[in-house]
Amino acid sequence: MVQAPLEASKIQISKTSTPKEKLPNDKLVFGQTFTDHMLEIEWTKEAGWGTPKISPYHNLSLDPSTIVFHYAFELFEGMKAYRDSNDKIRTFRPTKNMIRMNQSAERIALPTFDNEELLKLIDQFLLIDESFVPKGNGYSLYLRPTLIGTTPSLGVGSPDRALLYVIASPVGPYYSSGFKPVALEATDYAVRAWPGGVGNRKLGANYAPCVLPQQKAASKGYAQNLWLFGEEGYITEVGTMNVFFVFKDESGKKELVTAPLDGTILEGVTRDSVLTLAKEKLPSDEWTISERKFTIHEVFDKAAKGQLVEAFGSGTAAVVSPINRIGWNGKDIDVPVADGASGELTKDVAEWIRRIQYGEEEFKDWSRVAQ
Repeated sequence: MVQAPLEASKIQISKTSTPKEKLPNDKLVFGQTFTDHMLEIEWTKEAGWGTPKISPYHNLSLDPSTIVFHYAFELFEGMKAYRDSNDKIRTFRPTKNMIRMNQSAERIALPTFDNEELLKLIDQFLLIDESFVPKGNGYSLYLRPTLIGTTPSLGVGSPDRALLYVIASPVGPYYSSGFKPVALEATDYAVRAWPGGVGNRKLGANYAPCVLPQQKAASKGYAQNLWLFGEEGYITEVGTMNVFFVFKDESGKKELVTAPLDGTILEGVTRDSVLTLAKEKLPSDEWTISERKFTIHEVFDKAAKGQLVEAFGSGTAAVVSPINRIGWNGKDIDVPVADGASGELTKDVAEWIRRIQYGEEEFKDWSRVAQ
């Protein structure tokens, strides 16, 4: 039997009869409240993708032996929808999320799908729950596309059943107290990812092991971990974000540097956006944009010479997160925040991306209007 592809045109919609009360913007907490509906598509090895359904938000019913619980057959994406000044609902570079979601699915033997078909379904989902997309800069609807293996079995093997679903949560600015820099603990006693592993895929199994080191860092006064790798102390990521540093040389020329995509780094959509916009907007005679390996030792040396300019994390939730201090070997490396709360480039990057997200500026095909 030929497996059926994912087809948005087959969608079935059942709307709620008990709409939820909308929270005011100042009451929105990340990931705590959800919209009226959810999108679901079941898959079986025998038949392929089933009928897409949008229905009232509900619990899932799964057998206790379901393979997702025992062997971590689970992946997800994080993306946001924004309300522009004309009340249109936009998503930011969603095709990149679909590509990465399929790469994650392939890596753990879950079914893949047509990118555009799922985006069409997400557009319909957004239009049904568009009243949950808050107005205002910094406010958005966080989308969580998820794919899990649902075979009821304790045998280790590729699932013959799966469920793709999308839920959404209205959220406010990541920084409830304002745009403020954070302190990091350079962490080498625990490793986020390793060569040949799955650090470049967005799997739930990558996240739980990072919580305990983050708690340990917090107990010492640091907000997050700066993940190091190997005896060399290569800088990889910060918390659950990609990370960027700005150095300058003796002549004053600046370098924006981030770790390369070597299989251990998550291929962040925001990371790619920062690199693309920096190459587009920063003068090449004053800046070098680098994807290369660099170490905590280099950061320490640059700071000692006054050649460390700024640093920030990048990701969907915060867009950019400024850094002002890194704990390493019992001492703190001070990271300049020339603009008060962040470095100058950090502030510029946040604004460049914000303008595209909210439709104030068109750039390439990065903003998709739900219709």
